[in-house]
Amino acid sequence: MFAAPAAGYDRLIGRYLPALAPAFADAVPVTTGMRVVDIGCGPGGLTRELVSRVGASGVSAIDPSAPFVEACRTRNPGVDVRKGFAESLPFDTDSFDAALASLVIGFMSDPVAGVREMSRVTRPGGTVAACQWDRGGMPAMRILGQFMVAADPTVSDRMKLTGDTAGEIAAVFREAGLTDVEDGALTARGSYANFDDWWEPFTLGIGPHGAYLETLDHSGREVLRLACLNTFDRPEQPFTVQARAWFARGTV
Repeated sequence: MFAAPAAGYDRLIGRYLPALAPAFADAVPVTTGMRVVDIGCGPGGLTRELVSRVGASGVSAIDPSAPFVEACRTRNPGVDVRKGFAESLPFDTDSFDAALASLVIGFMSDPVAGVREMSRVTRPGGTVAACQWDRGGMPAMRILGQFMVAADPTVSDRMKLTGDTAGEIAAVFREAGLTDVEDGALTARGSYANFDDWWEPFTLGIGPHGAYLETLDHSGREVLRLACLNTFDRPEQPFTVQARAWFARGTV
């Protein structure tokens, strides 16, 4: 699902990160002098924002995707970037002032275990934070998703991700033992050159939507493409959409 080159992720999600990453870092908040870790760093969009705040020596990052790890290292020189999973972090206990997971808690095999690991590597009194796209507040995904569900109703359950509805991340945090849990919403805008610029990243096999498209033959994908195309009044024109992500933070 995330084995594609980093450039594909950039086209699908990366266009939102210049807005989402600083909003997330502000919500933690991440400030000068902190030591922080980016859990599920992807190609390094949030990592870059963290480096701008605390310097490369103050940032570590981890992701299970080898292409993403390599991209994050290349884009963020001096950052300690490792390959691994949130549920088994290769960092010492009490290593960080804050642990952040952007758009990844929904993909953890065991979100509670993942958050407990984030807590373990964060010092007492430090902060654990996560955000995840709101399933109903991400128009770029919702347009395709509605036609996927219409074609195959079982897709709805398979598309469900932990954290994609209000309050879910906070509930996971409390179950994992965090205190002083607070939650809310973050917003980010993404811009597209035209319909094709919106559609083509889904065909790269990235994320749940891309994984579903890979199960279809050309004819099946074309049916969905045309259904989506018909929702655009001016498919040849550039456009911008606003997305919402649910957010929570808690104290170790």
